[in-house]
Amino acid sequence: MQGPEVPVRVAVRVRPLLPRERLHNHQVCVRVIPGANQLVLGKDRAFTFDHVLTSKTSQDEAYSKIVEPLVHSCFEGYNATVFAYGQTGSGKTYTIVGGGNTDTITEEEYGIIPRAIKQIFSTIAENHNVDYTVLVSYIEVYMEELRDLIELETSSKDLHIREDENGNTGMGLKLKIMK
Repeated sequence: MQGPEVPVRVAVRVRPLLPRERLHNHQVCVRVIPGANQLVLGKDRAFTFDHVLTSKTSQDEAYSKIVEPLVHSCFEGYNATVFAYGQTGSGKTYTIVGGGNTDTITEEEYGIIPRAIKQIFSTIAENHNVDYTVLVSYIEVYMEELRDLIELETSSKDLHIREDENGNTGMGLKLKIMK
């Protein structure tokens, strides 16, 4: 059961050190405070989020805590958008798409997109007597320019960030499921 409606939730995921970082004896510069949804940077700079996922959090756990409830809400008539934000190398692609080579990726390594697609079409298959329309956009902001990662031929000049009358912003991975 979810609490009161919250328009935006923020989750942070601490990625594990990469092999090359371990090889060069790099150290993790953040600590997660268990049960407090807090991340501590350095010695004393604490930040609180709705969800804090440690470097040991599996892809499945990240999906089930953060995205699965959003997909359920789409089937209840709500729109959902997932933004992945962070600097290069922070783990966005790993979380969104998954780890490893796309030709050899295992189900355990699937990111949130393959998991969401599986959940969406499983739910649709379970409700075979209902007609659905699934609309998906996958937009990247890179160097202050928008790129459509589904329709690669789309010019960045044809993409716009829009805000509706309720203050909802349209971009990112966006799902809309209509009955």
